[in-house]
Amino acid sequence: MFRKVLVANRAAVAQRVIRALRELGIASVAVYSDADENLPYWKEADEAYWLGPASPRESYLNQEAILRVAKESGADAVHPGYGFLSESADFAEAVEAAGLVFVGPKASLIRQLGHKTQARNLMQRHGMPMVRSSQVLADASAVKAAAADIGYPLLIKPAGGGGGIGMLPLNGPNEVEAKWEQARVLAERSFGQADLYLEQLLCAPRHIEFQFLADRHGAVKCLFERDCSVQRRHQKVIEEAPAPGLDRRLVDTMAARLESILQSIGYDVIGTVEMLYTPQVGFVFLEVNTRLQVEHAITEAVTGVDLVHAQIRLAAGERLHEVLPETPTLNGHAIEARIYAEDPLRFIPSPGMLKTFEPPRHDSLRVETGYCGGVRVSSHYDPMLAKLIAHGATREAAIDNLSRGLGDFRIEGNKHNIPFIQRVLSHPEFVAGRLSTDMTALVQSVAQAA
Repeated sequence: MFRKVLVANRAAVAQRVIRALRELGIASVAVYSDADENLPYWKEADEAYWLGPASPRESYLNQEAILRVAKESGADAVHPGYGFLSESADFAEAVEAAGLVFVGPKASLIRQLGHKTQARNLMQRHGMPMVRSSQVLADASAVKAAAADIGYPLLIKPAGGGGGIGMLPLNGPNEVEAKWEQARVLAERSFGQADLYLEQLLCAPRHIEFQFLADRHGAVKCLFERDCSVQRRHQKVIEEAPAPGLDRRLVDTMAARLESILQSIGYDVIGTVEMLYTPQVGFVFLEVNTRLQVEHAITEAVTGVDLVHAQIRLAAGERLHEVLPETPTLNGHAIEARIYAEDPLRFIPSPGMLKTFEPPRHDSLRVETGYCGGVRVSSHYDPMLAKLIAHGATREAAIDNLSRGLGDFRIEGNKHNIPFIQRVLSHPEFVAGRLSTDMTALVQSVAQAA
């Protein structure tokens, strides 16, 4: 087992990993930028080091600075969290070259699967159904040619990262130049690379993702699925486990098929296969996330499996049957809301001083955050303040628990999206489980009501 692990991330995910390391008896090393010098997450680590200025490229995307801290602190492994360098094959290779362990899949797997177009090519060779898409495109003229071949509407997507960042809809050739440049800048700033491609835009699909754990000895296991259909700006806002209203046999069949594919390619440690689903088409492949997901906590709530513990133990070489001694089963329903510092009508970030930040305290709730009152929300990073996770015996009970927790959450000084989430939770379409990523009318009605 590792002796000391550097957590190469910030805020909620850094605090989550630091907690897991403490529970496993492993020393933790945190890093922080100028913008995060007053945040509480890094003060919970055994050691903390200043990383650089606020700009991600000078701090959390600065591989040289992170590896320098790892060497100085004597860490023997690096946990990347999610976002930033978590799906960078170059970073994983650099960590390994420095004699450290990257707490995630092998660099070769990240290179294959972390890059979205390469992942699509690989999964297509294994017979996975998928919508039409392009390869990485060089410029606007190539985009127009590919779009004419595939047909509008389309999505512009970064090939080297996820989280909805840099994903923009493309409805016609007159939008190409402006949106391509916007997506390119976002991808470069967020993931350190600007590779972009096009993907066919399905009408009103559900976004279903399958959680996997795998050891470095050939064993792979699916820990059920999550529904992540409720989104704004192509970023997830509300996630549930298990997916409501889907035929359990259909879901289990897809999970088994994905297990077989991941085993055949030698997948290891942790990852998520994201799919789109419509009743007419069934499941179609979307992408593989070669990392821990933001929404991992709802899977933990319904399975009792600590995914961060498992990720660390599997990266250290333990076998899957040691990490998962019994076959996981579903227990009730869990739902998560992402709390953002943003305008709840236009979904524009709301940086500035967070004067009051008081999460709710209930037995049925779990809060993950890296913030506290009296600190500043930086414009340099994603504006997510916290994740609020509720569990219940039924979907209805979980929704009620989440709604009650949102009502008790006190945030002052920044605009936030809690009013938006509350209205989504009470909307008849959501209550009935009729979910899709194209819930435009629902989102608009909710925003107008707010």
